[in-house]
Amino acid sequence: MAVTGQERTRPKPPSAGKRAPNWRRPVWLDATGEWVRDRVRLLESPLATHHVLLGTTAMLVVIGLVMVLSSSSVESLTEKGTPYYYFRNQATFAVLGAVVLMIASRVPARLWQRLALPALFASAFLQLLVFVPGLGKSVGGNRNWIHVGSFTAQPSEAAKVALVLALALALSRRREQLGEPGKLVGAMLLPVGLTVGIVLLTKDLGTALIMMVIVAVMLWVAGVPAKWFALAGAGGALLATLLVVTSENRVGRVKDWLVGTADTQGLSWQPVQGKYALASGGWWGLGLGASREKWSWLPEAHNDFIFAIIGEELGLPGTLTILALFGVLALVTLRLVRRSGNFYAKLAVAGFAAWILGQATLNVAVVLSLLPVIGVPLPFISAGGSALVLTLLGMGILLSFARAEPGAPEAIRTRESVVARSLAVLPRRTPTQRTRTRTTKGS
Repeated sequence: MAVTGQERTRPKPPSAGKRAPNWRRPVWLDATGEWVRDRVRLLESPLATHHVLLGTTAMLVVIGLVMVLSSSSVESLTEKGTPYYYFRNQATFAVLGAVVLMIASRVPARLWQRLALPALFASAFLQLLVFVPGLGKSVGGNRNWIHVGSFTAQPSEAAKVALVLALALALSRRREQLGEPGKLVGAMLLPVGLTVGIVLLTKDLGTALIMMVIVAVMLWVAGVPAKWFALAGAGGALLATLLVVTSENRVGRVKDWLVGTADTQGLSWQPVQGKYALASGGWWGLGLGASREKWSWLPEAHNDFIFAIIGEELGLPGTLTILALFGVLALVTLRLVRRSGNFYAKLAVAGFAAWILGQATLNVAVVLSLLPVIGVPLPFISAGGSALVLTLLGMGILLSFARAEPGAPEAIRTRESVVARSLAVLPRRTPTQRTRTRTTKGS
């Protein structure tokens, strides 16, 4: 059969593994591929960890301010005469925390290693102040607050920062001896004793559990043999059991969680109302500000159980957004642990990640009734000035370590030099122009 000229000039598609010169992909496919390559290049940047940490933290803090305003408005109006009292306090501490974060992020990463011991002794001193009559204050059976006039603070939040810095220093100094039980206990004795030990004396079980999680994660990252974790886990479980059985309130909460009770007016009131909030929110929520449980039904609606209000007002998308942001924090801190060249930095980053992510997991599990009510706030979201400021301090230290990643200092210097050159090319006013400007203003 004869072949026409039109058939001879028709372009053919490329064969497998080979692309003809005159074969063109659709424009949208080229654009999509270029978009993906741009995003991959951004993630490969030495400053990607820093930017993602900062952006995720800012989003969580902003969401927290909005939800504190919504969840506390009724209680604030009832108790203080204005719906904005708790929100103003939280916003003030958020601004203070942002300043603390920016200062901490500019501190050289090596300096945090030198500040570990001073921070440990300072936090121990603050924690001991709760036992001073007239200064310490008991809340819910836990003597873990300092009360001076209208100012209240929780020193155990500072103890978490000190624990991470001091334990990372102790483990890094004895890196080659961590397989020996005696040397390991000796390394942990001072940082754990002056933080977890004092917290246990204040009977704050929730904070003690978070600190135990921090210690366990840092030991795992340090490379402690796995066989010692079984012994440590058994000891921790025994200690937690002793703390529970010595408190009638804790025994009642654990019993209610395990077997349930018909007394919804007693210890079951708070977890039951939290589940009502999540259930009434449904898939899409009632709308921002439309919560019913915040009308004096759910205790601590703007604090420990704020996640339930998020579910009630914003529905499943709202709760999943919070969980997704904490998931991003988990991934980016894992990236920072793997990319940090300093062993001390690896341990410290793991400790701060265990603190924030472990506390968030514990809070959400309590709201969902997967655990008995313990009383820990949701990081960045729950109302609480000292907790927010010190959590932002921890994030500032993480940003400091992120700025010390391999290639990050060079990228920062390059960016600063580009900005300086851009400013240098701006036109400057001549003396004649400056004189003319002054004359114009004078006239």
